[in-house]
Amino acid sequence: MGVEQLQVEVGRVADRLRAMSQERLTRGFPPYDSRAAAALEVAQRLADAAADVTGGSAERRTVPDLGPLVVADQVAVTGTDLVQAASGLGDDPRVDACVAALRHLRLTL
Repeated sequence: MGVEQLQVEVGRVADRLRAMSQERLTRGFPPYDSRAAAALEVAQRLADAAADVTGGSAERRTVPDLGPLVVADQVAVTGTDLVQAASGLGDDPRVDACVAALRHLRLTL
């Protein structure tokens, strides 16, 4: 997969989330409370991977829950951070895992 596919999936998921109404973002989405909660979990995964890829120069931080209408931007920002951190690494299983998580989220939204 790689960084290029990560960048594509980040854009697709963020665009899909931006196109959703607040009602749809907050509706039940098992096993999560909502689509927004599922997306926030993916944003956290992206942020954690970016911190890990930098090799300790960045500590893991919690992505705050700022509400359903902001979660698309949180996915976009944390995804872009990971793209920048992983550029030039070649194939990395952490990046591939994030691509898979984004793809799964996109296909189930």
